[in-house]
Amino acid sequence: MAKTLNLYEAKTQLSKLVDEAAAGEEIVIAKAGKPRARLVGLRPPRGKRRPGGAKGRIRIGKDFDAPLPPEILEAFLGGS
Repeated sequence: MAKTLNLYEAKTQLSKLVDEAAAGEEIVIAKAGKPRARLVGLRPPRGKRRPGGAKGRIRIGKDFDAPLPPEILEAFLGGS
């Protein structure tokens, strides 16, 4: 459940709230009792992608690019 604070309260506790959000808590900031913003932590950056990282883990059938059967092709083209 998200923690909800009014804007004035959030301004006075901003540093603490940022630490809480970074730890995984969701904080909702309200103005005049109406939710206006959500404070959440950032995700850590992903590792750098490298070409060929899935080599040996993915298999593609030999008939991958073979023509579709007529009934499936007809369905793609708007037939029934």
